[in-house]
Amino acid sequence: MKATISLIALNCLIFFAVYCGICGTNATLGLNMFFVDGLYVWQPATSMFMHANLAHLLMNMAVLYQFGSLLERYYGSEKFAVIYCIGGVLTSLLSFVYIYVMFKTNGTFINLVGASGAISLLLGVLAFLDASSRKGLIIAILLISFAPVAMGVNVAWYAHIIGFALGYFGVKFKVIK
Repeated sequence: MKATISLIALNCLIFFAVYCGICGTNATLGLNMFFVDGLYVWQPATSMFMHANLAHLLMNMAVLYQFGSLLERYYGSEKFAVIYCIGGVLTSLLSFVYIYVMFKTNGTFINLVGASGAISLLLGVLAFLDASSRKGLIIAILLISFAPVAMGVNVAWYAHIIGFALGYFGVKFKVIK
């Protein structure tokens, strides 16, 4: 569980460093139009360590602990960390493509923050590996994605779906081994 605990610690450290004004802001470290317009090339990597508020951080870290520890035991610490980080960046990039296409023309500023895209990738990996949990994980990802939206909460549901699909099909097509 070395990698899972390290990822949780890094998420918490970055959240509190930004919250206390020690480094960056959600706008500079989250993923948004500055990525293209201002060439903030680090954003796909840093956005998965940013969180909108403490509740967002705590919820994501609880889910990361639960499912990350399972997959870390399966893959080993190094491989798990690589899957999480590369998967998180890919999920961020594909989510950015979605918001760029959907919102570029109307001038809406959307800032993607949070570990949930990378965590959703882990859920997709687990759904493929454990057929007995598959239905439950699919229901969970749909609820996590769309229940908050139905209640008027701003959630990047597309990042959850993209991450889950990347994880599931990444294992299915042996990109994730």
